[in-house]
Amino acid sequence: MAPWQNCISSLGRMLMRLLAKREFTYLLVGGFNSIVGYSIVVGLYYILRSRLDILAIGAIGNILAISISFLTYKTFVFKTDGRWLLEYLRSYLVYGFAALMNILLLWLFVEKFSFNVWLAQGMSMLLTVVLSYIAHSRFTFSRR
Repeated sequence: MAPWQNCISSLGRMLMRLLAKREFTYLLVGGFNSIVGYSIVVGLYYILRSRLDILAIGAIGNILAISISFLTYKTFVFKTDGRWLLEYLRSYLVYGFAALMNILLLWLFVEKFSFNVWLAQGMSMLLTVVLSYIAHSRFTFSRR
């Protein structure tokens, strides 16, 4: 086998091990969900802006985005069977908690610690992603 073939084979094995880790899959699916959620809200805005208020568009977009996120996390990350309604309702609790946490952290970093808003939001998001993973794995999609 040529050296470049060994390198490609090693990279392939490393990628497969990485994809098998639930934490990595969570980040990958979460990135997809973020793009989809962003696209839904922006798309709805352009379609519905002449008929609906931005708050209504945001609410509709978030319901759709959270529903898609729930389905992708359930299917590709946590792979739980049954309990659809319970897990769906629990996911709303986690997303509500995450939103409140993000708002609180953003306020704390910007107003109390005088961080730049770009840095503050990045740090808030990072902490929220970690806490959301823990909440989803131990609460929303708990196998108990």
